[in-house]
Amino acid sequence: MDTHPNNAPMCYVKPTADMHIKVSMFVDHNGKIYLPYLHDWVPHNSDLLALIQVMIVTFGEQPPVYAKTRSETQQSSTPYPVQSFMPVPGSGNVSSSGFPPYPPSSQYSSGSNVYPPYPPTASGGFPYPSSYGSYAGTTPSYPPQSYSGSYPPYPPVTQPSPTVQPNSSGSGTITEEHIRASLLSAVEDKLRRRLKEQFSQLQAELETLRRTQQELTSGSSHLADLFDKLKKEKQELEKNVNILQDKEAELEKEIAKLSDNQSIDVDEAVTTIAPLYKQMLNAFAEEAATEDAIYYLAEGLRSGILDLDAFLKQVRQLSRRQFMLRALMQRCRQKAGLVG
Repeated sequence: MDTHPNNAPMCYVKPTADMHIKVSMFVDHNGKIYLPYLHDWVPHNSDLLALIQVMIVTFGEQPPVYAKTRSETQQSSTPYPVQSFMPVPGSGNVSSSGFPPYPPSSQYSSGSNVYPPYPPTASGGFPYPSSYGSYAGTTPSYPPQSYSGSYPPYPPVTQPSPTVQPNSSGSGTITEEHIRASLLSAVEDKLRRRLKEQFSQLQAELETLRRTQQELTSGSSHLADLFDKLKKEKQELEKNVNILQDKEAELEKEIAKLSDNQSIDVDEAVTTIAPLYKQMLNAFAEEAATEDAIYYLAEGLRSGILDLDAFLKQVRQLSRRQFMLRALMQRCRQKAGLVG
């Protein structure tokens, strides 16, 4: 189907022209196959290869088809059609046609020559006795099973029935030991298959839990790294906060000193640590004053206070002084090592 492999496939038996579909617990009259593997289909765990292997085992024990016989017309007139049996190794009662007759058994209804309508298994065994239903002229009913899902209930895949051995009288019969061994084999196979399916399911769940554990371990390591990083950042922030608090206290102390002294000597407020720096500071201050003087001379010329000749003469002198001051500052910077 389009939803494969999320849903189990639909399987059918297609017989040839000389074969009939054998209606059983695993195949209906339309040829549709019902198996436990299909009913308990697990997405992304069940596959077609395992399904084919299950079909090989199941249909090796109970073939889904049987060959048409020459006496098919005669069989259709009887209430219960008799199908051919595979030869039983070691059996003494084999007819001329090569197939053994139904064995006489006291477990079937007395006084009636009616046999169960189901053929034997592929290995030569016979259907289960009255524990699976009454054979006294009625179709045997299989034991009820619990069912949930989209497939109808189905019985377990059974192992081949034990080979019928001739008794002391030379006629092949089914004994209580054969029935007990066959039932034990069926129960063991069902338990083995159920345990295998449960083991596969638990193994898949365990693998999922292992992946989840790996993801959680990786996430835990990542969270631990984040916590360590945040802890270091917190310590650094606390250190910076302490430094800022100290600087703030120092500024408040200086502000308090300034508020106490009303008069501030500008020349004493700015001090240098070397004569070279003092010379450079004085040159910078004089150069700034010269630039201001040139600006105000230009304002006087624009206002008409000064004539052009006086303006040019004064500006020429101030510009020469400004050039010398800038050259002095450049030389001082070189001596102090402030030029890159």
